[in-house]
Amino acid sequence: MILTDWLNTFVMLFVVIDPIGVAAMFGVLTRDSDPGYRRTMALKGSALSAAILLFFVFSGGWLLNALGISLAAFKVAGGFLLFLLSIDMVFARQSGLRSTTAGERAEAREKADISVFPLAFPMIAGPGALTTVLLLQAEGQGDAIHFAAVMAALALVLSLTCIVLLAAGPLLRILGETGINVVDRLFGVILAALAAQYVMDGVQVALGITI
Repeated sequence: MILTDWLNTFVMLFVVIDPIGVAAMFGVLTRDSDPGYRRTMALKGSALSAAILLFFVFSGGWLLNALGISLAAFKVAGGFLLFLLSIDMVFARQSGLRSTTAGERAEAREKADISVFPLAFPMIAGPGALTTVLLLQAEGQGDAIHFAAVMAALALVLSLTCIVLLAAGPLLRILGETGINVVDRLFGVILAALAAQYVMDGVQVALGITI
């Protein structure tokens, strides 16, 4: 995997996981909590989400084969799912695909530990992120360099996510809700283009079209 491909992988994971958007929701959920609690939840949630995503990285190829799903079909399905995710980001709405619903947020406020739900899943390792790592892993078809590059990009994105969560308070004060929505909308446009590319790639492979 050349540098450009690695950067594309990093950008896709960064946009899908959206550390800034996750930090905004994390800040709301822990608004009245002490710094020690926020720090513990940020570290624990990041570690748990890493474990979930790594499981999908290692089991992605086996899972697709076991279900009899071709890479082309999964690219089309994953592209549509990521496109729905991009719509949520562009319109700054909370559908439950990338974040929590109103009911889930209310339930989370009553929980002493939010690291598993909703922080690790679905805020960090949500359906969009899981689909993306499955696609990226399957594309490599066992190539060791591709696998190492995906792992490096994922590790970097998750590290940045953890850092942003630890700095959620100051970040929210600097950007405000409007600033965060602007960033989310920008990421949403990029993700929509990436999703469209996945759908086109999947259709081309399925139909045997070469461009």
